Amino acid sequence: ELRPKSLDIKQEELGDMVEKEMASTSAAIEDAVRRIEEMMSRARNESSGIKLEVNERILNSCTDLMKAIRLLVMTSTNLQKEIVESGRGAATTQEFYAKNSRWTEGLISASKAVGWGATQLVESADRVVLHTGKYEELIVCSHEIAASTAQLVAASKVKAEKSSRNLGKLQECSRNVNEMAANVVASTRTGQEQIEEKDTMDFSGMSLIKLKKEEMETQVKVLELEKCLEGERVRLGELRKQHYALAGAYDAAEDGEARPAPAPRRGILKKPTLAQKP
Repeated sequence: ELRPKSLDIKQEELGDMVEKEMASTSAAIEDAVRRIEEMMSRARNESSGIKLEVNERILNSCTDLMKAIRLLVMTSTNLQKEIVESGRGAATTQEFYAKNSRWTEGLISASKAVGWGATQLVESADRVVLHTGKYEELIVCSHEIAASTAQLVAASKVKAEKSSRNLGKLQECSRNVNEMAANVVASTRTGQEQIEEKDTMDFSGMSLIKLKKEEMETQVKVLELEKCLEGERVRLGELRKQHYALAGAYDAAEDGEARPAPAPRRGILKKPTLAQKP
C-alpha cells in the first residue's frame, strides 16, 4: 500500500499521461473560451441596463483570464519538452518520465488542477449571468486558478534550468494569470455592489409598525447568519486540517518513512483566559 502509484503504471503509459493531460487542459480552456462567448451573446439579448453592464464586465474579465491561462499552458508545454530533451540523454521520453515518476505525477496533478479551475470558473460565470448562482463562487474559483497556476509553475521549475528562457516566460505568464484573476475578483465585487444597490428596498412608504417588524426580522436574520458563519469557519478549519494531514501522509509514504510532527510548545498555544461577560 505504501508503494508510489506510479510503480503500477508502465513507462509508456506514464509518458503518454503527461501529453494527454496537457492536451486535455488545452481543450478545456478552448471550450471555456467558446462558452464565455456564447454567454456574452446571450447576455446582450436577455439583459439591459446595469445588469448588462455588470455581465459584460465580468465576462470580459473571464475571457482575459482564459487567454492568460491558455498562454500559460502553451509555455508550460514548451518548457516540459525542453526539460525532457536536456535531461533524458540517451533514454527515451517515456523512460525519462518513468525515471522521474514523482515529478511527473506532480506535473499531471498541476495540469489537472488548472483545467478543472477553468471549467469551474465558466460554470460559475454562467450561473451568475443567469442569476441562479452566487458572485462569491466566481471569487473562489479565481483564487483556485491562481493557486493551481502556482502549482504548475513550481512543478515545472523543479527540473528546469535557471537560465531557461521558457522558464522566464512561464513565470511571466504566471504573473499575468494572477493579475487577470485579480481583475475577475474586482469586476465581480464591483458588479455585486451595483446590483445590490439597485435592488435595495425602499422603506419610505412603510408605517411605523411595519418598520419595527422589518427591523426585528432583520435582527433575527443577522444573528442566524453570524451563527452560520461561525459554524462554516470551524468546518473550513477542519477541512484544511484533514487536507494537510492527507498531504503529509502521502509525502511520508513517498519518502518511505514517516516524519512525526513536532510536539507543540506549552505556553505558546495556550488559549488566553477571556473576561467574564456581564
